[in-house]
Amino acid sequence: MAFLELQHLQKAFGTQIVVQSMDLAIERGEFISFLGPSGCGKTTTLRMVAGFEQPTAGTVRIEGRDVTDLRPNQRKIGMVFQSYALFPNMTVAENVGFGMKIARRPAAEIRPRVAEMLELVKLPQLADRYPYQLSGGQQQRVALARALAVKPKLLLLDEPLSALDAKIRVSLREEIRALQRELGITTIYVTHDQEEALSMSDRIVVMSEGRIEQIGTPFEIYNYPRTRFVASFVGTLNLLEGRIVDPAAGRIAVDGQEIAAAAGLNGASAGDTRLVALRPEALSLRDGDPDANRLQGTIEEVSFLGSVVRVRVGFGASSISLDMFNNPGAPPPERGTPVTVSFARQDLVVLEAQ
Repeated sequence: MAFLELQHLQKAFGTQIVVQSMDLAIERGEFISFLGPSGCGKTTTLRMVAGFEQPTAGTVRIEGRDVTDLRPNQRKIGMVFQSYALFPNMTVAENVGFGMKIARRPAAEIRPRVAEMLELVKLPQLADRYPYQLSGGQQQRVALARALAVKPKLLLLDEPLSALDAKIRVSLREEIRALQRELGITTIYVTHDQEEALSMSDRIVVMSEGRIEQIGTPFEIYNYPRTRFVASFVGTLNLLEGRIVDPAAGRIAVDGQEIAAAAGLNGASAGDTRLVALRPEALSLRDGDPDANRLQGTIEEVSFLGSVVRVRVGFGASSISLDMFNNPGAPPPERGTPVTVSFARQDLVVLEAQ
């Protein structure tokens, strides 16, 4: 039995369905990210898990218990909001201990727990300050300490780093992940930032238009997207239209040139049209192995990106981009140069028919 189960969970506002019959099982101690663009239903799903939104249909179960109709304070959940939601008239220590005070815990229990949480988030010296005296990163640490102080079974984070600058975001996401591992707390993290999801998660739930597009580890989501949406949303990707030549052998024609996947294409027929995906870093201007795929083309554009040089190669009506490491001793080819692009068969991803 999974620690958290969402069964046929659905949410509609009037006639608009924002979450479409979601089924998801999360194991104890997992760090799960809901990843998707604004309006895809990820925050609404999180709020249904927390109890701030009532599902139109379906159930939420924690440790096998149906909590769908329970109030948020009855679910033993800690939540960190995008806006921090700290009380401006309370000190840091009072904010951290607020949930315990509401639960009528004795002061003798609250004081050491607050001190423990501030030590955990590396802010013990700021206990007597007020939120306006803190930086954005410090405020978010306080919000995290407050959520953990009540010893929740489940931690929910709703885009907690979106208001911070890039450098602080990277530092804080590493701290959040380290804390989660140390405490072993089951966590759901909502984000539209693919880098956050890829770097922090045990598994990622990619969402679009209220439905789950794909669930998998960061490795699976990045390297083996199943749908066009996942392929285009996660990472930089080349998408090409191909015509299946031999499904059993995995052979596909792209603009008159034949390439092959690492395995046969189950459920496909000769003549079917499918999108194929290639990551820029999987492509090379070298010959590659004898059984590697090769496409003949011409350099259309060269972009210097510092440590990486991005090269666009055109062939027929299509073009692809590939990434090369910047090598001062070997300048990239010039525009108009005929080249051969090679890539391994296992790097060719054939997307599911839409």
